[in-house]
Amino acid sequence: MRTLLIKIGTAFRLGPSSLARVAFYKVGIKTGINPVRRLEAGSPLGPFFSHPTQPADQRAVPRVGWYKKSEGFGQSLNTLDQTPPQWLSGCFSNERVEGSERNWWQVPDFDPAVGDIKTVWEFSRFDWVLSCAQNAAKGDEAALLRLNHWISDWLKVNPPYRGPNWKCGQEASIRVMHLAIAAHLLGQIAESTASLLDLIELHLDRISPTVMYAMAQNNNHGTSEAAALFIGGSFLEANGRLVGNKLMHSGRKWLENRVRRLIEKDGSFSQHSLNYHRVMLDSISMAELWRRQLGLVPFSRAFYLRAASASEWLRYMTQPFNGDGPNFGANDGARLLQLTDTDYRDYRPSIQLSSVLFHSALAFSKDGDWNQPLYWLRLPLPEIQLPAPSSVQFDGGGYFICRKGSAMALIGYPRYRYRPGQADALHLDFWLDGENWLRDAGSFSYNTDQRWLDYFRGTAAHNTVQFDDRDQMPRLSRFLLGAWLKARKVEPLVVSDGVQSCSAGYRDWKGSEHHRSIVMTKGDIRVTDKIAHFESRAVLRWRLKPGDWSIEVDTNRIQTAGFSLAVASNVPIKRFEIVEGWESRYYLRKTPIPVLEVEVALPGELTTIIKWEKS
Repeated sequence: MRTLLIKIGTAFRLGPSSLARVAFYKVGIKTGINPVRRLEAGSPLGPFFSHPTQPADQRAVPRVGWYKKSEGFGQSLNTLDQTPPQWLSGCFSNERVEGSERNWWQVPDFDPAVGDIKTVWEFSRFDWVLSCAQNAAKGDEAALLRLNHWISDWLKVNPPYRGPNWKCGQEASIRVMHLAIAAHLLGQIAESTASLLDLIELHLDRISPTVMYAMAQNNNHGTSEAAALFIGGSFLEANGRLVGNKLMHSGRKWLENRVRRLIEKDGSFSQHSLNYHRVMLDSISMAELWRRQLGLVPFSRAFYLRAASASEWLRYMTQPFNGDGPNFGANDGARLLQLTDTDYRDYRPSIQLSSVLFHSALAFSKDGDWNQPLYWLRLPLPEIQLPAPSSVQFDGGGYFICRKGSAMALIGYPRYRYRPGQADALHLDFWLDGENWLRDAGSFSYNTDQRWLDYFRGTAAHNTVQFDDRDQMPRLSRFLLGAWLKARKVEPLVVSDGVQSCSAGYRDWKGSEHHRSIVMTKGDIRVTDKIAHFESRAVLRWRLKPGDWSIEVDTNRIQTAGFSLAVASNVPIKRFEIVEGWESRYYLRKTPIPVLEVEVALPGELTTIIKWEKS
C-alpha cells in the first residue's frame, strides 16, 4: 500500500500535463498516429561546406583533439587519421548495433552487446564538425575535405530516420546546432549549400513532431530541441526556405517557455547537475549568438534575466584556478560547442561565453583558452569584468556556497520542483586551491550492472548520512525516484565577522530525520549532523581525495599533508574506518577512492571538524 501511495504521489509531483504528453507520445509512436512515423527523405549529396568566405580571427586557435584523434566523453580514444568513425558501433566496445537498418523507433533503448547507447551516439553528435571547420577556416584544405567526406559517410551509414542515431530528438538537435555553428565559423550562414540546408531540414523534420515529448521531460532535452528548432528554422528562412519560419517561431516559443519554467530566478536549473546545467547554458548561448548573427528580434526580458542568472550560477559553482566544479548530479559526459582543447571538466569556456552574451562582461579578465570561443565566434571582449565569486545561497535550487580565500564548501539541500536524479540530500563538497578534497561520485553509466546503478545514484555515494543501509528516496524505475524529500528548518546563509553559517534538514519517507548545520571560518569548518528516528544504524560518510591518509581510531581523526578531519559524537561510535569507494569524474570511467565511514546505532549528534593549512 505504501509503495502504491508513493507512486501516486510521485505522479502528482511529475505533473498531469507532463505525464499526458509522455503517454500521448508513446501511443502515437506505437500506433503510427504521430506523423514522425511517416517521415521519408533521401540523403542529400555533398559537398555541404565550401571554402571559407571569412577569415578567422588571428587569435583563434583550432582544436587538435578531435582533428588528430577521436574523443568520447572527455576522454581520448583511438587515432582516426582520415578514417571515419564506426557510426553504428559503441566507441568503447566497438560492438555494432544489430538491425541498424530498422526504423529508429524499432531500435531498442538497451542492447546488452553494445552497452550504453550513448557510446553509439557520441560520434554522431558532430563535435568533429566544429574541429574540422576550425581547421578549414585556418586554411587547411584537408580539413574541409574531411568535413564533407565524413558527413557524406555518416549519411550513407545513417540514412534519414533509420538506425540508432535517429532515435533521440536531442541527439538530432545537437547535430543541427553544431552544423549551424560550423557554417558560422566558415562564414557561410547566408551563402549555404543546398545540401547543408537539406541536411538541416530533414533533421528538423525529425525533431518537430516529437518536441512535446522533450518538453514533458522538463530537462535539457527541451532546451536543446527548442534551440535547434529556432537556430535551424531561422537558418532555413535566411536562405529563402519558407518552411523555416514556422519552425523558427516554434523554437522561439518553446525556448522562452523552457527558460522561464526550468530556470529559477536565482539561476538554478531543473536538473540538479553541474554538467547538465552547462548543456542547457551552451544551448541558450548558441541560440542568442545565432539570433544576433541574423539580426532577429531579441528574446524577452525574462529570458535574458534567467539566462544571466544561469550563467552566474555556473560561475559561482566552479573553481577559477582550473575551471573544475563539484561532480554532483548526473554527469553523462555531454559537452556542446567544443571550440577549445580544454579538459572536459573545465567549465570556463562556457562561463566566459555566457557572461559576454548575457552580462556584457568578462568572467575571467586574463587571456586564456576560455577566450577561444569568443575569438572563433567573432565576439568582442568587453572591458567590464564581473566581481569575483563570493559566498551565496541559491535557495531556488537548494544550494549553499561558502567561500573563504581559496576554500569553497558546497552544501545541497532538497528543493525539488522537478524530479531528482540522485539520493544526495545534504551532500557537502569541499575544495581548496582548486583541489576537490571531499567529493561526489558522479554517474558512471546509465546502462550498467544494477550494482553500479544503485551505488552511484544512491546515498552511499555522497558526503551525507545514510540510514539503515537504504537510500533517502526509493527508486521506482531506472530514472525515477519516489517520495521526494522536502527541506525542513532551512536557516539562510549568514556571513558576519569572518564567520559563515547555514543549515537545513529533511525527514524521509520512513520518518528518519537529518539536519546539517555548517559553520565556516578561516582554516576550518564545523559540520554538525543531528540524526534521529532510524531503526538500527546510521553511517556518516566523507569521500576523500585519493592520497596517503593516516587514521587515529582512538581520537576519531584522519589526516594527510595540510588537511585533517575529526569526528566527535554524543553517542558511542561503533565504527570509524576508511573503506574503498568509487567515483566517476568522466562518464564510463570509475576509479577507487578512500571513504571514511562513521557508524552509530543511536540517535544523536555528530560533529565533524575539518581543518586545512592553506586559506
